[in-house]
Amino acid sequence: MLYICPHIALPVSEIEFSAVRAQGAGGQNVNKVANAVHLRFDIRASSLPEELKLRLFQLSDQRISKDGIVIIKAQEFRNLQQNRNEALRRLKALLQAAATEIKPRVATRPTQAARRVRMESKARRASVKSLRRRVSEC
Repeated sequence: MLYICPHIALPVSEIEFSAVRAQGAGGQNVNKVANAVHLRFDIRASSLPEELKLRLFQLSDQRISKDGIVIIKAQEFRNLQQNRNEALRRLKALLQAAATEIKPRVATRPTQAARRVRMESKARRASVKSLRRRVSEC
């Protein structure tokens, strides 16, 4: 089980892993060993709550396809198991980001005292700047 929140858990059986060859330099061994991991997770077919599914679809993340499949490629480590754990960590971070509910901002007005202090500081600043002007000879 992959625990996202205290009340949301995801069975690992819903996540599909496939080993692929890593990109980039690595010597002769890079062409023989499949150490990178492709993680595929179908949002629609998952057991996640409907509200979380909707939030995932609303995210503008390039890892989520139009079909609702999350694809994460992990090739940071030279070990398959470490890359698998890294892919799971990234999926968990993505799901946690979608699970956190953003509170709407409540518009407030500045108090009368705050407005008075602001106007006094503006007047003080204006007087300092007016004293910097050239003295006119009359």
